Amino acid sequence: MKFLSYLKNLRHQAGFTMIELLIVIAILGILAIAVLAAINPIEQINRGRDTGSRSDAEQLISAIDRYYAFNGYYPWQTGASDTANVALSWTHFEDSSSFTDSAGVCKVGEKLGTATTAGCTGADELKQSFLDRVSEASYNYLYVYNTGEQGSSTYACFQPRSQAFVQEVDERLDPDGDGTFDNYPADYPAADAIGNTAECGPSGNCVCIP
Repeated sequence: MKFLSYLKNLRHQAGFTMIELLIVIAILGILAIAVLAAINPIEQINRGRDTGSRSDAEQLISAIDRYYAFNGYYPWQTGASDTANVALSWTHFEDSSSFTDSAGVCKVGEKLGTATTAGCTGADELKQSFLDRVSEASYNYLYVYNTGEQGSSTYACFQPRSQAFVQEVDERLDPDGDGTFDNYPADYPAADAIGNTAECGPSGNCVCIP
């Protein structure tokens, strides 16, 4: 009897050990999936690119703000008296003749950087290497916007490429998670930066600085 009891106990102990082993294997599998997701190479590359785009957007906004503080008008205006052109519609920022001041003579890029066009003055707020980089066709475009109203901010926006940045902007615009992207200031480029899959990517929402 004692021997049979011993075998029964041994069998139960062996079965319990197998269950523990299966649990451990399951946990390791879950952890492996989590680690692979965390180190997804494509996501990491896209996140790095998004971080670079945000840094460039911040640099561009700072340059525009400094230009305005020093001159009393924006680089897309011809001067302080050009009050009819304070506002800037959603525009792809690039150092080219397609983005000039309201007179159509001086490029906004060269007014922020080093001017090469006769009659134009550069503020040296941006390096030419920066202007060349953000103007490349392969670059993740920056879009600038300002309502032109007193006290309004200038926004620099870009398409998020990583899921981390997509989630970040979605949570910023929809903090309560009700599916309505309506949490933004009055001067925000909502008509262009929200629901714009052509320029903001599959999510439809651009990352906008500030």
